[in-house]
Amino acid sequence: MTTSQEKSPPQSTAGGHPRRWLILGVICLAQLTVVLDNTVLNVAIPSLTRELGAGTADIQWMINAYSLVQSGLLLTAGSAADRYGRRRMLITGLALFGAGSLVAGLAQSTAQLIAARAGMGVGAALLLTTTLAVVLQIFVPEEHARAIGIWSAVSALGFATGPLVGGFVLDHFWWGAIFLINLPVAALGLLAAVVLVPESKNPRGDRPDLPGALLSTIGMALLVYAIISGPEHGWTSARVLATGAVAVLVLALFASWESRVAHPMLDMQFFHNRRFTGAVAGLVLITFGMGGALFLLTQHLQFVLGYGPLEAGLRTAPLALSVVVLNFSGLSARWTARLGVPVSIALGMVLLSGGLVSIAAFASDGYAGTLLGLVLIGVGCAIANPAMAHAIMRSIPREKAGIGAGLNGTLAEFGNGLGVAVLGAVLTARFAALVPVGVASLPAAPASADGREERERVVDAFSSGLAGSQLVGAVAVLAGGLVAAALLRRAERADSEVADA
Repeated sequence: MTTSQEKSPPQSTAGGHPRRWLILGVICLAQLTVVLDNTVLNVAIPSLTRELGAGTADIQWMINAYSLVQSGLLLTAGSAADRYGRRRMLITGLALFGAGSLVAGLAQSTAQLIAARAGMGVGAALLLTTTLAVVLQIFVPEEHARAIGIWSAVSALGFATGPLVGGFVLDHFWWGAIFLINLPVAALGLLAAVVLVPESKNPRGDRPDLPGALLSTIGMALLVYAIISGPEHGWTSARVLATGAVAVLVLALFASWESRVAHPMLDMQFFHNRRFTGAVAGLVLITFGMGGALFLLTQHLQFVLGYGPLEAGLRTAPLALSVVVLNFSGLSARWTARLGVPVSIALGMVLLSGGLVSIAAFASDGYAGTLLGLVLIGVGCAIANPAMAHAIMRSIPREKAGIGAGLNGTLAEFGNGLGVAVLGAVLTARFAALVPVGVASLPAAPASADGREERERVVDAFSSGLAGSQLVGAVAVLAGGLVAAALLRRAERADSEVADA
């Protein structure tokens, strides 16, 4: 028998849920907090080293515990939301995220902080999947593009402002405050979820796919760990190669299991859909280009142009501002409606690729070329990101919205990590080929260079490596955009032919 909590409040047949925009605001607030915690800890590293006596390995696990648990659980969290209720999982995620933030803010040792960050990762996985799934339930299809655009813009805003928020808090309070500021947001989100958010879930109620959940969690966590360990331990090191090999093996077992089980967590037939595969390819490559480019660009702003961490963060803000303005104003959604999803994705990826080329060509000459590149990347992401998320979610049955959101988050996490790894490797290889013998390796080389002439050689080598890595990213993004647009266009033609028949 269905309980009163499982019934959705009355919805307008013409305009979706009557309180949908208020619900979206609450969802975006929770989403912003989760995304902020991906980057906010970076600025607290000196304080943690000093006050908790954290070593290098401790710092790495404080940062990675959150991202590893979050990325590993995204598919499982989405499946649980579909089966047990998206509102229920949203409330659970907010409670876990808030509890983890409280423990992290009051931690007295590195072990406590690492454990708290892992707990926050569980809550974050539930929030990232349920927020997008709920958006699709409360808005009518005609409003999906704009709603997803706002949801996507909040993510971009969170990544860009994480270091700024962390720096401001640390200037006025102790390091634990960067976690305790999550508590009022979590409390507000819990109250709003209980009062406003309607319950929705898969009416079929498929049996839980426990082996699939276990295999996907282990496989994704190992894969992300191999990617983030590569720059530190070396891509040919035994640790990275072994972890990567085990990750690939486990994910292959996951795909095999999902193709044979009666009630799969992730239906492998989705990959036979051209719209789905096109959007997937585009999403991986757009996050590949943007994630890798921003990671290297922040180093360029500090090592080459001489900005401090806070000023470097401020100077990357035009990217996030471009995304926020275009998505919150609805311009991006209107362009997508007018141009169509395939053309919008192609246009967005061309602009993003052009932004990377601008940074490669002009970044060493000062901030003007970098600013142009950031704006182009922001506009490209504002157009292409929501269109691809929309295409992915349209390719998956509405009752599977949770697993679709989990897959969207998993692919974005994978693309971002891969971009940092690959473009970072290109930069490092180019730098190593150009620097004089005896100069320290990145990122310490610019500061440790002996004399003005040697420093100029180091900076020139860094700039050359940055240009090469950005061009690699530009080619990958452009190719991905063209492939994604072509597959989506073919899918639309096939759908049109079926409708005509």
